[in-house]
This record gives sequence, structure tokens and C-alpha cells, in this order.
Amino acid sequence: MRQEQILQWLLAVILSLLAFLVSINVYADEVAETPSAPSAVQKTSLEALLTELTKVSLSKAPEVLDKIEDISGKEILPLFDAMLGGDLYYQLDSRRVLIVTKMAKGSLRGSDPLSGEWLDSLDKKTIKKIRVNNSLRSHLREAMARINLKTGTVEERRTAVLSMLDDLSPHNIVLLKDARQSEKNADVLKMIELALAMDVVGHSANSAERLLAMETLSGRLEPPVRNLLKGVVDNDAEGDRKVRATAAKALGTINEKREFYGFVEQLFFGLSLGSVLLLAAIGLAITFGVMGVINMAHGEMIMLGAYTTYVVQLLMPNLIDYSLWVAIPAAFLVSGAVGVLIERTVIRHLHGRPLESLLATFGISLILQQAVRTIFSPLNRQVSTPEWMSGSLEINPVFSITYNRLYILLFALLVFFVLQLILKKTSLGLNVRAVSQNRDMAKCMGIRTEWVDAMTFGLGSGIAGVAGVALSQLTNVGPNLGQSYIIDSFMVVVFGGVGNLLGTLVGGFTLGIANKFLEPVTGAVLANVVVLVFIILFIQKRPKGLFPQKGRAAE
Repeated sequence: MRQEQILQWLLAVILSLLAFLVSINVYADEVAETPSAPSAVQKTSLEALLTELTKVSLSKAPEVLDKIEDISGKEILPLFDAMLGGDLYYQLDSRRVLIVTKMAKGSLRGSDPLSGEWLDSLDKKTIKKIRVNNSLRSHLREAMARINLKTGTVEERRTAVLSMLDDLSPHNIVLLKDARQSEKNADVLKMIELALAMDVVGHSANSAERLLAMETLSGRLEPPVRNLLKGVVDNDAEGDRKVRATAAKALGTINEKREFYGFVEQLFFGLSLGSVLLLAAIGLAITFGVMGVINMAHGEMIMLGAYTTYVVQLLMPNLIDYSLWVAIPAAFLVSGAVGVLIERTVIRHLHGRPLESLLATFGISLILQQAVRTIFSPLNRQVSTPEWMSGSLEINPVFSITYNRLYILLFALLVFFVLQLILKKTSLGLNVRAVSQNRDMAKCMGIRTEWVDAMTFGLGSGIAGVAGVALSQLTNVGPNLGQSYIIDSFMVVVFGGVGNLLGTLVGGFTLGIANKFLEPVTGAVLANVVVLVFIILFIQKRPKGLFPQKGRAAE
């Protein structure tokens, strides 16, 4: 046994050393690939070319840019990017080229693209912008793509090839053929082969070569590929019939894939909307199911959660990436406390009087809206999205998933399962179920029903606050935020079955998907109307919803 432990320890040490050596090797490769600073001769040549760039006309500028590209490397990309964005200037007296940045209070700051020297407090009268037009912008993009193809990372090289698909000029084709010889990454090599195949299909006179190249294009979802094949089908009337037929077949395959991924994208959008509806309705399902109270202030609990997120970010301006982890429990506590306060001061006195409870909570909603307007102003507030929730996950060129909607979907499911555990595995959950089934019997068994009502209302309101945190990542925060979701929340609860969390889950996702698939056909407003009419008709047939409560709870 002792020998086995020693051998395991030695094996772990060996593996650690190997991993360390590999990391050193990778680092060395990265260092070797890092572009070096321009030499003195290169710098002098670049300075002369930049000075020339300030003097030539727009029609002559591409020639100068090509010369700059030929004698430089990746270090010139910031200059090209600044020129593309309209931030490249030159000093009128010295013709010195500067990348100009607008600072606070309208001041200007310039940096030398070659030396990196900064010049503060530039006078607008002493500098002039280097003009660009659409043709020159296109030329700059091509140049940046070529530089990235030569010296960029794997992702930069792939993006560079992708950008070249729209302009397969003879110069770019030569560059791609050279890159194919040295490229080692399989994904980048595949993109290069795609570009070269497109060139063959578009320019070759050999039908056999074009047919062979179309095999590479078949099933590809990049827009330039589809445009090329569509052009062959529509405009190559005098060409080979077999070529046009093959192009039409490949185009049909691409269109089928696009339709499929379009369906998947709509489904995802429906699920993301459903997750928002689930978060907004799940708290209402608890309070409505247990207490039978139609809480018209439920939307304001959502609003309070969103404003809590806004306040947390104000308190943590340098920690935006971590602010949501603070905002979630804070929003739960704030909205939950307000919910308990409402129940203790108003709702407890209106048991068994549903109409009066409805009117009272509606009045409370107006009070809360006005209070927020007084404190924060009526203007909408923007909540920053953490970096880890920004951007999207690209599945393919026609389908991507935004991270914020994906995380909200996963978060909604997490909240649902945690709430299920609370209701089934805790004493609070046991008491809530007992009160929902038979309030009088639960009271006779010694359960403090008033305490259960307060905790239930607080729990439902707290979850609504958590929904507000999620909504703050999708839309602006304003006093009327909750009103946009209160009707939808009630529809979800009624459709799924009052007091049934599983029904709320199914109802939320069903209505979300239905809305998203109806919107392209009917429009957003009419889609909501159609869904409402459907629910009214559905309730006529099944008054207790999809998943009605059974036993005494249904009485």
C-alpha cells in the first residue's frame, strides 16, 4: 500500500513537471509570435508615409496605405482602426499624425501611433482630421484583415478570412493561398478552403472545378456563400446546366438549415421570454394560491427589485461584475420586507374580501410608483450588464445565443427548483401547504396561519424582487416596469393552475413561446391579444387551469 502511494505521488510530480514544461513552451511560442517594435529604418519610412498620407487626395490614399502595410505589422492596426473610426488627425504645423481621443468636458488628447507619446490638451484649431470615405473604409478593413491573417491569433485569423469572403480580390486570393501553406489550425484552414472554393465557383471557367468546389460550399451558412450560389442560380443562365442544378441543390440545403436554425432561435427567444414570465409569476402563484389574494402591487415588487439592482451598482461602481451577486439577495430582502409590511398592515384586515383586497393592493401599487418617482425621478435608469453576461455565444453564422438571456433562463429554472425544495423540505413549506389545503384545520392543529400568511406574502414578494434583478439586465429600470408584467403574470398563473408551481413553469414557457412565434405573423400587440383570447377560451373549458390542485386544496 505504501509503495502504491509513493508511485502515485511520483506520477503526480512527473505530470506536474510535464504540464509546467508545456506551459513554458506555449509561452515561448507566444513570445516568439509577438510582433516586435519597428526598427529605426522602418520607423523613419513610416513617418514619411504618414506625412504623405496627410497630403494626398482620397483617391491616392489607398496606395500610401498599401505601402504602410507592406513595411509594418500588427503594431500598425491601432492606426488603421483609428482612421476607420474617424479618430486619426494631423497637426497643421508639423504634419505629425495623432490618434485623438475625446476626454471629459470636451478636451482632446492625442497619442503618436509610432512612439506612443501622449499630448494633452490639444487645441482643435491646430489639428485636422484625415478624411475617409466608404471606399477607403473598405480598403482599411481589407488591410486589417490581411495583417491579422499574417500575424493574428487563431480567432483573429479566422475572423480575417471571414471578412475576406465579401471581397475575394485577386490580391486576397494570393494571400489566402500563401496562408494555406503555413496555416496549422484546422478551423482557420477550413475557412481558407471555403474562401478558395468560393473563388473557383465565382470565377473559374472549368465546370468540373466548379462542381467540385460546390461540394465545399454545400451546407455552409455564411451569408456570402448563400449570395454567391444565389447569383449562380439566377444569373448564370448561359452556363452549364449541371452547375446551376448543383448550385440550386446546395442553395436549397443552406435554406433548409437557415429555416431550422431560425426556428431554434425563435424557440430560444420564447424560452427566454418564458423564463421572465416564470420569475414574475412564480411569486404570485404562491400568494394567490395560499391566500387567495389578487395582489395588484406584485408588479411593484418586481420594480423594487430592479431599483435595488440599480442602487447596488451605484454603491459598487468599480465592481459591476460582482454587483449582481449582491443585488439578488438584496432585492429579495427589500421586496420581501415590503411584502411583509403590506400583508401586516393591509392584507390581514381584508381576509375573505377579495374585491377590497384587489382595490387596496391597486392603491398600494400607485403609492409605490409615486414614491419611486419622488426618490429616483420619473426617468428610466440604466443598469450596467456585467462583462460575463455581455456578448453572445455564436453557434454558427446564422444562430447565436445572447449570454444575458441564457443566464436568466438558467437562473429562472434554479429559482423554481429552490422554491420547490423550500415548499417540500422545510417546515415553512409544510405549513404553507397545510394552510393552502385547509386553513381552518391548519389553525386547529396549532399552525400560526397569520405568521404563515406573512411569510408567504414575503416569500412571493421577495421572488418578485429577484425577477426585477433579471429584468434589469434586459430593459431599462423605470417606475412603470412592473405594470408591463402584472397582466402576463396573472395569465401564467391562471393558465397553469392556481397554486401549482409546475403549472406556472409550463404556463410561463408555453405563453412565452406562443408570443414569440406569433409576433412575426401578427405583430407584438396583436400577439398578446391572441394569447389573451386563447386563455379566456381555455379557461371556459378548464376553469382550474392545466394542472388543477387536487384534494381539499381544490375545494
